[in-house]
Amino acid sequence: MHYLLMYDLVPDYLERRGTYRDAHLALAWAATERGELQLGGALTEPVDTAVLLFKGDTPEAAEAFARADPYVLAGLVTRWRVRPWMTVVGEGAANPVR
Repeated sequence: MHYLLMYDLVPDYLERRGTYRDAHLALAWAATERGELQLGGALTEPVDTAVLLFKGDTPEAAEAFARADPYVLAGLVTRWRVRPWMTVVGEGAANPVR
């Protein structure tokens, strides 16, 4: 199953993230190496949301990531949520339908 971790970002996110970026990216790459995090990044124009795609049997990895994320802990994220995503098309689809 896929899960989307969605972040609502503070208006001055780009200006404030530098202090926390290395720690955030280290956390993200560690989750990738464990096979949990598939893709992640901020939406642009405007930069007000970030989306991270997790894969697993439960949303626990995505939730644990958010709770430990330096961006969340430093207040750069005003709200986060995890939603199950029923992927049905594409090479990595969890539930392929043809």
